Amino acid sequence: MTKMNEGLPVAGYRPQTEEAVLLVNIMKGSEEKILRALDDLAARDDIDKRWLAIGRTAIEQGFMAVNRSIFRPARASLPGDAE
Repeated sequence: MTKMNEGLPVAGYRPQTEEAVLLVNIMKGSEEKILRALDDLAARDDIDKRWLAIGRTAIEQGFMAVNRSIFRPARASLPGDAE
């Protein structure tokens, strides 16, 4: 039997398997390594900060999309929706 972790108390979030949590944590670790490398680039004077910011945003969005693909959050219910 697969152990389930409780979802966040946020609309649309659902319980997750241990495997899904492990996969997202692996992705978060990879993301953090890349973001730290970008932090190092940002400290340099010979880097175009505007393009670095654009690249960083794209990387963050990419990791967010990958993590959403694993956790698959649902649409939120609103008051008045049919049950």
